[in-house]
Amino acid sequence: MNEILDELRWRGLIAQSTDLAALQEALSSGPVTYYCGFDPTAPSLHHGHLVQLVLLRHLQQAGHKAIALVGGATGLIGDPRMSGERTMNTKEVVAEWTERLKAQVSRFLDFDGDNPALLVNNLDWTEGLSAIDFLREIGKHYRLGTMLAKDTVARRLASDEGISFTEFSYQILQGMDYLELFRRHGCTLQTGGNDQWGNLLSGVDLIHRVEGESVHVLTTPLITKADGTKFGKTEGGAVWLAPDMMSPYAFYQFWLNAADADVVSWLKTFTFLDRSTIDDLAEQVQTAPQARAAQRTLAREVTTLVHGADATERVEAASAALFGSGDLHDLDADTLSDAVAELPRGTIVPGESTVIDALVATGLEKGRKAARRVIDSGGASVNNVKVTDGDAVIAAEDLLPGGVALVRRGRKTLAVVTVDS
Repeated sequence: MNEILDELRWRGLIAQSTDLAALQEALSSGPVTYYCGFDPTAPSLHHGHLVQLVLLRHLQQAGHKAIALVGGATGLIGDPRMSGERTMNTKEVVAEWTERLKAQVSRFLDFDGDNPALLVNNLDWTEGLSAIDFLREIGKHYRLGTMLAKDTVARRLASDEGISFTEFSYQILQGMDYLELFRRHGCTLQTGGNDQWGNLLSGVDLIHRVEGESVHVLTTPLITKADGTKFGKTEGGAVWLAPDMMSPYAFYQFWLNAADADVVSWLKTFTFLDRSTIDDLAEQVQTAPQARAAQRTLAREVTTLVHGADATERVEAASAALFGSGDLHDLDADTLSDAVAELPRGTIVPGESTVIDALVATGLEKGRKAARRVIDSGGASVNNVKVTDGDAVIAAEDLLPGGVALVRRGRKTLAVVTVDS
């Protein structure tokens, strides 16, 4: 247990702490009960939450007692943002998203065995609380000056839009969560992203005022790229953990495309590989960057962590098949659909359309003469099989699962044809 902070520091998972020396002593003295909260302000967790889930798992594996809180109550309010007031979702939507997040969180922690984690919902202790009791029992311990000094609050107050009393009160609700978990479970450590520092301190101050006890906060750095651009932004937005919002194939490809300058730090932050393995991969980045061994390991490890080994096996098979070293017919329709989702596409009539038609329909060639020249020179294939006859017809039996066919010009230019309805 006494080595866990050194491990977290090496992995780049520590930004700030209320008192790191005191926390080190507490972690070394025996199991510490800790928690992190996840608000259902979207139907899925994303890459930022993944940092916290990894941290929770490291601490649990070190013998400490994990509590994952899904904010069925705080999700109804919304954490204040720099960009302006949130649009509040309905209670029904928040309840649905709460259940989705609970299922996601459950994948990362061990809820059985000798050191089981707890999964809680803060709606359980806020739903029946009257406004009068809330103000008397919790609100009286907060000082307006301290609340106004919080960075996000101060910036919002200085903006044209300002901040509503509802979002202003969010920090009180989060502080109450920590107090409740302290009373119920002896929780003495809360973790979160470094941008949550002010809200996390709310609970520390409340527990000190109400119970006269000192508790801890530990934050993780906000993950950035070496080139200064924001981590985690894709064409579709955030790197979502839910497969219906970002397919396992697209998720895998995001990590596979990590830059050499980022991949080693991401291996430390997002995987559970040991130091010697990561050091070896770091050396390969320097000596054989073209092999991209570190990126392939990162993609495999994080996809397995989030989506499971079976999903990783499917997406790796799809990646291999797309680039010529695997059998496309072995892929299931869903995985193949995810793999070709971003490719150019066109439509054909099976039994009538030729390979030339397919090259032109997908835009791989601008005209029939150009398409025929590519085929005659051996530069075209259908479903990874080289084609020498441009007038060859693509038959129904040539279609892959899901009713598509993969068309290739040269080695790397791909497109997909679908059946003309």
